[in-house]
Amino acid sequence: MMSMSAVMKYDRVRLARSADWLAVAVAVSLPWSTSATGILVVLWLAMLVPTLDLAVLRRELTAPAGGLPVLLVALALLGMLWSNVPWSTAFRGLSPFAKLLIIPLLMVEFRRSDRGLWVLAGFLVSCTALLALSTIIAMWPGLAWDDTKGHGVPVKDYIAQSGEFVICAFALAYVVLDQCRAGRHFMAIALLLLSALFLLDVFYIAASRTALVTIPVLAVLFAVRHFSWKGVAAMGAAGLVLGVTVWASSPYLRERVMNLAYEIEAYQRDSKVTSAGERLYFWKKSLEIIAGAPAIGHGTGTIKSTFERAVAGQSGIWDKATANPHNQTFAIGIQLGLLGVAALFAMWLSHLLLFRGPGLVAWVGLIVVAQNVVSSLFNSHLFDFTQGWAYVFGVGVAGGMVLRGGAGQQRAQATDQAASGEISPDPAQSGV
Repeated sequence: MMSMSAVMKYDRVRLARSADWLAVAVAVSLPWSTSATGILVVLWLAMLVPTLDLAVLRRELTAPAGGLPVLLVALALLGMLWSNVPWSTAFRGLSPFAKLLIIPLLMVEFRRSDRGLWVLAGFLVSCTALLALSTIIAMWPGLAWDDTKGHGVPVKDYIAQSGEFVICAFALAYVVLDQCRAGRHFMAIALLLLSALFLLDVFYIAASRTALVTIPVLAVLFAVRHFSWKGVAAMGAAGLVLGVTVWASSPYLRERVMNLAYEIEAYQRDSKVTSAGERLYFWKKSLEIIAGAPAIGHGTGTIKSTFERAVAGQSGIWDKATANPHNQTFAIGIQLGLLGVAALFAMWLSHLLLFRGPGLVAWVGLIVVAQNVVSSLFNSHLFDFTQGWAYVFGVGVAGGMVLRGGAGQQRAQATDQAASGEISPDPAQSGV
């Protein structure tokens, strides 16, 4: 008869295995459905939490990459104390921060699990299916079941879709380079084609201007990280030629970019409501609001109320209050002041440093963080559902894998075993 400890160990290993596959399911669902992703995250937590060891979790929380997201959430929780909005509104303001608590949990899970690549592959396969569907409905618009989402956008919105496609394109770029160096040229060509198709969808079918800004930033990072200076120069020249070609051949892309200047001019000269004009207005008001409480902000959940006070007595386009200033720094600065902004920047920096090493996983993590930093100049993407969860799972899963493969991993595994006494972090021993 099995002892009670053996039964408990078996149950925890089985739960841990289930948590791994649910993490894969979350990654697969993310490009498609907010409801499915939310349900799967809850199920994943239910499987994972019983397998956690406090000593192991404490180690992640004391490291900057795992601890700083929790610090930011803790500041938001404290920010409810000096918020002048109802508690229900303050709790709603806290909820966008809360997903950051998942990052250290994912790091714990994928330090001990060997299924991290399944999560990354699941996201890629899911986005590839979305790419195929996007191409189909762009070619045959009559097949689209929701015309309100825009040309070539079957689900969610073009901002989320183009951001996901950019991640996939640049992740594949590393694999292409790796396959070329290994002499597997047929595979390299096939993956290069897939990477190009992701970018072509962005350039010709459904582009967000945020994605168009992110692409050259990631291209520079890729060149600097993987080539000599001669290679960087050659890639820069090739990128310039490609950019000119795409610009000349894509009326859609030209319209998206040229409309930016029109929108700003129409806003400033004619007081018309435009996307770019609203952003300029929100950013200006955000700076004024932050100046009113620069140290610790106005409190959690106060973005809408502070905007309402700032525009009181104004009319026309100048009386618009928002709960989203379309800038992550401002979204946190209004609520938590420079203290919160410092925590945000420290978190981003710690995650960039976490992925400074070589390898595919580190490169994927760097893509996710760099894209979030750049896109958060124009959006509050940590607070948005798709982009926020993409950051959480991208950093958490890739971060755990990087830590698992680090030079000090054998010592960390021994610490884990001694602390838990139940789940071995060695996949060969535990089956996790």
